Amino acid sequence: MYGLLLESFLEVVQDKYGEEMAEKIRRQANVPQHTFVTHKVYSETLIPRMVSAIVDLTGDKVEEIMDLMGSSFVTFVTRYGYDKLLRVLGRNFRDFLNGLDNLHEYLRFSYPKLKPPSFFVDNETADGLTLHYRSKRKGFIHYVKGQIRMVAKIFYNMNVDVQVISESRTEAMTHVIMKLYFDNSAYDDVLKDDHPSTNEFIPSTQLNVSSQMFFSAFPFHMVFTRALVISSTGTGLQAILPDLCGKQVDIEFALSRPLLELSWSNIMSHTNNIFELTTTDPIILRGRDESTFEEDFDSVSRTTSMSGGFELEAQKHLKLKGQMMYMKEWNAMMFLGTPVMPNLDTMFNTGLYINDLSMHDSSRDLVLAGTQQSVELKLALDQEQQKKQKAGR
Repeated sequence: MYGLLLESFLEVVQDKYGEEMAEKIRRQANVPQHTFVTHKVYSETLIPRMVSAIVDLTGDKVEEIMDLMGSSFVTFVTRYGYDKLLRVLGRNFRDFLNGLDNLHEYLRFSYPKLKPPSFFVDNETADGLTLHYRSKRKGFIHYVKGQIRMVAKIFYNMNVDVQVISESRTEAMTHVIMKLYFDNSAYDDVLKDDHPSTNEFIPSTQLNVSSQMFFSAFPFHMVFTRALVISSTGTGLQAILPDLCGKQVDIEFALSRPLLELSWSNIMSHTNNIFELTTTDPIILRGRDESTFEEDFDSVSRTTSMSGGFELEAQKHLKLKGQMMYMKEWNAMMFLGTPVMPNLDTMFNTGLYINDLSMHDSSRDLVLAGTQQSVELKLALDQEQQKKQKAGR
């Protein structure tokens, strides 16, 4: 858990209960920190321990505490400029909720060890919608409810009634279904747009594009059948995973986002979500001298902790992020993906090269920008270390 959440939590405790009580809560919860660094990772148990201490010392209910913390977090992050991100996520509240699952994706470079929840919208009407919330954390239902109501109030000037329909828990996952009641008249506009009556369309004969031409534009695409058998892959994937065709996508890849089982029905019902797939096995690099590779691998991995927190082992796995599109004419699903490459180290370890990436998106720019930030950070840390050494003489 990042310090951004904990700093917000601690501030609300101090504002609501006062400095003296906040100190008692901190001590009873056995929290050694008086402040938190926003981009530093802390124990997942800190918030549950503080909530338990608040209940014991004040008698307040857990639900009320977490609801307040969630709503306060929305106003807290505006100090860091995240209100601008929240404002542009959707033209209206339904757009915001439909894109909510992708919010944390935009924060990945700032918070690389983020363990985000997953959201999915269904059963939309003019009076609201159903929101599915999945998380590996437990006990944050009311926190999320508070956030939803506050976002609606601040950014969309509307009141939302949030009711929990069901909640299921396993050892690894919490799944909550919530019904949100609000003025969702924007949904009627979407229905009208889906059934145009007067628009003029360009004749299909003028839009014909061969599948070969289309696939060449997406070097990391995959096409797979209802049985999840891969039937086509792009040139970028073929370069490092030449034997994918004919194999099962759910065996060769693990689904990182959304937090769902990788199945045809789940994919079909979540096509408005960003999908993130990770190879289940490490990439076997072909055409490299193994001894040379080991030396190079050791050298590039020294900066791993400074280049986004990606673990050494994780760098050997290829991670793809993209969109799922059902192709009715083929009765198949097409995944239009792009590699997640935070820096050149990860690219090196997966056997990719800059020219493997698409030119029409920002993949190349992001890799080079991430590497530049890593180099600048390493230089700054080296200079700081040198200053400390001089000061200690």
